[in-house]
Amino acid sequence: MRRLLAYPLLALVLGACVTINIYFPAAAAEEAARTIVRDVLKGEGDGEKGPPAGQPQSSVQPESGVSQWLLVGLGRTLELLVAPAQAGQADININTAGIGAIRASMQQRQSSLAPFYRSGAIGFDANGSVAVRDLAAVALGDRNKLKKLVADENADRADLYREIARANGHPEWEGDVRSTFAKVWVQEALSGYWYQQGGTWKQR
Repeated sequence: MRRLLAYPLLALVLGACVTINIYFPAAAAEEAARTIVRDVLKGEGDGEKGPPAGQPQSSVQPESGVSQWLLVGLGRTLELLVAPAQAGQADININTAGIGAIRASMQQRQSSLAPFYRSGAIGFDANGSVAVRDLAAVALGDRNKLKKLVADENADRADLYREIARANGHPEWEGDVRSTFAKVWVQEALSGYWYQQGGTWKQR
């Protein structure tokens, strides 16, 4: 009887394993975004995340010598099939040469953008980009400079979101990555910086 019950159990679990979907890891993406945003805005990184949480252990106990080998094999199969999927869901890789180059470019530009953030001339929009809020707050001689800075910054941000999605093997995550960063830019905005919320501008 135990042997008859073990085989359906094996088939059920294996069937579940092969249908595992890799979903967008929102919490890990937010942590990664916060590391980058803080690095860019404040020049302070939070360091790397800890390793993914340990894998759950099975509570199934073999009840006979007949089923023991089957359950051991089942456990090893689960380990091989489930662990990689869970690891893929639990982490976001931001340590690639491409991402590093974009981060460096944004860090270097921050000192030029900062005075315009503080004056209220620019702020963070709802799409994870920088938008001109009040061009009148900028001297005529600096307006073209500001427009170029904003264009270059937004190009880097678009490249960053796309590169993060591609570096993690899911180009289709680009929109989710952008949305995550849009939220984090606002949360980490320095005092006095402006951001859009509900179609209106607000100040930190």
